[in-house]
Amino acid sequence: MTDFGAIGDLVILWFAAFLPALVYLFWIRQTERYSKEAWGPLLASFAYGAIVATIVAAIVETILVSAGTQLSQTVPGPEFIFLNGNSSLGVLFLVLVIAPFVEEGLKASGVVRNGDKLRTIADGPVFGASTGLGFGFFETFLYGLSLFLVSGLAAAVGLVIVRSLSSVLLHGSSTGMFGYGYARSKLGVPGAGAGAYYLVAVGMHASFNFLASGDVVARLLGYPQYATYASIVGLLTAIFFAFAAIEHVRTLIRYTEYPALGTGTRPYQAPPSPRRPPSRPGYR
Repeated sequence: MTDFGAIGDLVILWFAAFLPALVYLFWIRQTERYSKEAWGPLLASFAYGAIVATIVAAIVETILVSAGTQLSQTVPGPEFIFLNGNSSLGVLFLVLVIAPFVEEGLKASGVVRNGDKLRTIADGPVFGASTGLGFGFFETFLYGLSLFLVSGLAAAVGLVIVRSLSSVLLHGSSTGMFGYGYARSKLGVPGAGAGAYYLVAVGMHASFNFLASGDVVARLLGYPQYATYASIVGLLTAIFFAFAAIEHVRTLIRYTEYPALGTGTRPYQAPPSPRRPPSRPGYR
């Protein structure tokens, strides 16, 4: 505990997790040049990802891991050892399969909630990123809180900073990709849509987790002496992956907002609703 006391330390930890995610959300929102999304719906989407998606995902994953561990310990033989959450293989199965499918599904529900607000394809990845960044913020805060209770504020803030440079961006970019696909489906654009881009999001999430699990992989391969090096290399690679992914999402936003840059071509828009005037009346 520092001189600020326990409450002060928690406030510091909270802001250490919250501010980077908010800066990323501002960065994503600024990618849209024309008629940026209102802050109200974006922050509501952010809050949904932080509170609803994170908590429900934690509950679902706990149930699945507990059930898998029980099954692996009940059934004789090695067939279900990968479900044992107490083993290295079980941990790898959790981060490569269970977590990506569960978390991307729950974050995707935050995008679907905003389906009526999608007027261009670019709106999809913006809302997707806002939901994913909210999820990443609160998950990071919870990880930091766990470490804070054991090792103090400095270690917790260090963990929060590392996750803010990696997993928070990953959550924003993977759900941003789903948002892109969902907007395509919602606006009737031919080709790959919500289902395909949900799998893209799951694949991105699993790939990032694999990179960040270098120490676990090293031990499973029988090279525990290289676990520390594998962990460092994996983390640096995961950070690069996360930044490349979020930049790709920003590129999609720019492209789908004005696909023929410099030619005056308008982005794809949904037809106006007969029950209300077209949104963004000042659009040119």
